[in-house]
Amino acid sequence: MTQIDGNIKNDDALQDSAASEAADRPDAARRGGGTWLRWLPLVLLFGVGATAWLAFDLGSYLSFDALAENRGWLLDQVERYELRTVLAFVFAYALATAFSIPGGAVLTVLGGFLFGTLFGTFYVVTGATLGAVAVFLAARTALGDSLRKRVGGTLKRMETGFRENALSYLLVLRLIPIFPFWLVNLVPAFLGVSLRTYLIGTILGIVPGTFVYASLGNGVGALFDQGETPDIGIIFSFDILTPILGLAVLALLPVVYKTWKARRAAAR
Repeated sequence: MTQIDGNIKNDDALQDSAASEAADRPDAARRGGGTWLRWLPLVLLFGVGATAWLAFDLGSYLSFDALAENRGWLLDQVERYELRTVLAFVFAYALATAFSIPGGAVLTVLGGFLFGTLFGTFYVVTGATLGAVAVFLAARTALGDSLRKRVGGTLKRMETGFRENALSYLLVLRLIPIFPFWLVNLVPAFLGVSLRTYLIGTILGIVPGTFVYASLGNGVGALFDQGETPDIGIIFSFDILTPILGLAVLALLPVVYKTWKARRAAAR
């Protein structure tokens, strides 16, 4: 009788174990599905951008040849439908940034050409910031708390170091024109930067470079009349790059001061 009872208990235990495993499988599937869903917005942003660039040959439209050919029509649209043109430009710039479509420099020159240096700078910064925030939010959603825990201590250490001086580091990344804009949109999200800090750093960091290209665009009509095209490499010239690098150094001063203060305190 005892042996029969033992067999019954063993059977019950096996059934309970099987039922528990069966119940866990949907949870695991849901977690796996949830991970893919988190990555979906980011994948769509880059996927749609790459597809649009190739399918519609956007490179031929985002060029100075296209601007020179259509400048009369574009200026006419601004004169006749100024508000509509402004909204369309800001929206197009935001989409180009969100989908990481190449040609930001040409679009910025276009903004200066259509709206002048100051207004062109303002509209470009507005559109670029909106698009950058979209990428940031998509990247932050993709990472998620669970994925951050799996990555381990390396990311945690980087995250801690970056977050302590997030605004300074972000300003440097935005100011120095050697870092790809799409990459700088992603990195802060992976390192746990707050949306507020990201927003401030993006706006302040892209203004100088935007102003340079918008100024170039403001005089691009004269260049076209002479049969010339703008030199977007102008931002790397000594006279322009030096002040921008100076701003980057100023942005790093708080980091240098904090490091010096911490080492001095540790030495006591």
